[in-house]
Amino acid sequence: QVQLVESGGGLVQPGGSLRLSCAASGLAFSIYVMGWYRQAPGKRREVVATITSSGTTSYADSVKGRFTISRDNAKNTMYLQMSILKPEDTAVYFCRAQRGVAFRDYWGQGTQVTVSS
Repeated sequence: QVQLVESGGGLVQPGGSLRLSCAASGLAFSIYVMGWYRQAPGKRREVVATITSSGTTSYADSVKGRFTISRDNAKNTMYLQMSILKPEDTAVYFCRAQRGVAFRDYWGQGTQVTVSS
């Protein structure tokens, strides 16, 4: 049974930092493309950042220079270091594991990030 469990969300003031974690089990973590997505109230889910099995990263323009995605294949865990947080970063953050169109992808249950003073 595949599980992706996010943690590390919470309430933070503008300009602050948070680190999210996504712990994976039940899948060959190292071969999956992993990603962070977010969904704000009334908005569509959007990609935040992705990281390939070899460590190649990509970011949404809105978070470039502020967020850093990483993974530790030995720990089956992906991270999202978020800095200089803005109120518009407020959303539920989800992790996703993808392997290609011939395979199903997996999602975590999400963790709430709220940026507010």
